[in-house]
Amino acid sequence: MSTVVGAAAGAIAGAAGAFGAAAGHAATAAEPPSAPWLACLGLGGPHELALFMAAVLVLNATPGVDLLLAVTRTLQGGARAGIAASLGINAGCVVHALAAAFGLAALLAVSATAFGLIKWAGAAYLLWLAFGMARTAWRGVPAGDDPSAAAPRTPWADFRTGLVTNVLNPKVALFFLAFLPQFIAPGTEHKSLAFLGLGAVFVAQSIVFLLAVVAVAVRLRRLPSSPRLARCLYGVGATLFAWLALRLATVRSAG
Repeated sequence: MSTVVGAAAGAIAGAAGAFGAAAGHAATAAEPPSAPWLACLGLGGPHELALFMAAVLVLNATPGVDLLLAVTRTLQGGARAGIAASLGINAGCVVHALAAAFGLAALLAVSATAFGLIKWAGAAYLLWLAFGMARTAWRGVPAGDDPSAAAPRTPWADFRTGLVTNVLNPKVALFFLAFLPQFIAPGTEHKSLAFLGLGAVFVAQSIVFLLAVVAVAVRLRRLPSSPRLARCLYGVGATLFAWLALRLATVRSAG
C-alpha cells in the first residue's frame, strides 16, 4: 500500500515523534490510568497528557499558514479579525480531527488523486490570498487610515478564510493522522473516541495559543504606522502566502 512521503506531514510531525515515543513508552510501563477520562483519551496517565500538551504547544508555535494568517489578519483588521480567523482555523482542525477519527484522512494517505485535488485547491486559495495582499500593497493604503481600511471584512469572512485555508491543506490532515496515534495506547478499546478526545484537547489548546498571538499582534498594531509601512506589511504577507502556496504545491505523494 502506497504512503505519502514524510514531507506531506511535514517536519513538524517528525519533531513531535520524540514526544509521542516517550508517551508510548510511558503508557506501556505506567500504572493504570488515574482517571476514566484519561482512559477515554487513550492515555496512560497525567504524565502522558502533559507530554501531549507540550508537543501541541511546540507544534502551534511552529511558523506556518495558520500562525501567519492569525498575525496578518490581526495587523490588518484588528482584534476582531484576528479572533475570527483563529476560530476559523480551529474549526478546520475540528474537521481534520473528525476525518482522522473516522478514517477519511487515511484516504489522502493512499490516494494520490484525492491528495492532489486537495493540495491544488489549497495552493490556489493561498495564491488568491497572496494576490489580494499584493494588490493592496501596489495600490497603497489611503493616507491617515489604518491597514484594515484598505480591505474591510466581516468577522464571518475572516472566519471563512481561516476555515478554508486549514481544511484545504492536506498536510494538516496527514499530520493529524500521523500525530494523534502516537499518544493512543495500543490497548485502548475505543480508538475513534480517543481520536476525538485528543483532537478536542488539541483544538482547545490551539485556540488559547492563537488568541494569545492575536493579543500580542494587537499591541504591535497600536505602534505608530504609516501608509508606506502598511504597504510593506501587505507586500511581505503576499510574498509569504505565495511561498507557502508554492511549498504546498510541491508536496508529492509516493506511489
